[in-house]
Amino acid sequence: DAAAASFTSASAGACVTWDIAPDGTVTGFEQTSCDKPHRFEISAREDLSAYPTSEFGRNAERPDVTRQNALRDELCESATVSYLHSKWDPHGKYDIASILPPESAWDNGDRTLLCGLQTTDDHGVPQLTTGNVEASEQANLAKPGECLAIDDQQVPHVVDCGQPHQLETVSVIDLGKKFPDAYPDGKEMDKFLSDTCTAAAEDYLGGEEQLYQSTLQPFWGTVSEESWNGGTKS
Repeated sequence: DAAAASFTSASAGACVTWDIAPDGTVTGFEQTSCDKPHRFEISAREDLSAYPTSEFGRNAERPDVTRQNALRDELCESATVSYLHSKWDPHGKYDIASILPPESAWDNGDRTLLCGLQTTDDHGVPQLTTGNVEASEQANLAKPGECLAIDDQQVPHVVDCGQPHQLETVSVIDLGKKFPDAYPDGKEMDKFLSDTCTAAAEDYLGGEEQLYQSTLQPFWGTVSEESWNGGTKS
């Protein structure tokens, strides 16, 4: 039998994008330059017809979401970390994901699976981003002046500061400038951030007395060693 035409010719290093209607319908799937807005950067291309089982034969049904997630973990994670030369922050804003052909292409025999990276909103919808992931800041950072509300799963979300929130960002600190050689000792990092972030909070509010009168407490996050090794320093 003639091989089925693939739904896309895009391969590792390329970026693809698509339009999403209010009801979630996807249209306009196309390859684009990574320096233009896109929703997905491809790290690997897999042919499921070569998968060492008969699971994805000519008459096989398209995998459901649970099986798609298992394929992502099995086929995409290692390939994507290798694609990024191990510079991936698993706690950052980019997720490893996969794309299967649309139902019509699958039914015609296309078994292409694309592995890649995307960033999503609170509802899991892939968002537009610009630039290659390896050259981008992967940390999920708020900007000074932005407020964060923390949900029941302890995940922070940027909200309007007029809404209930737990945190207001005063500064973003690049730890790589202070610790250029290696991941710092925990106590050393905490001491540096305590001094730096308290001073930043005072500057943000207009002085030590203003911070005291606000009754608010300086707070700072940390960078895990796993994230540090993945390239996150802020």
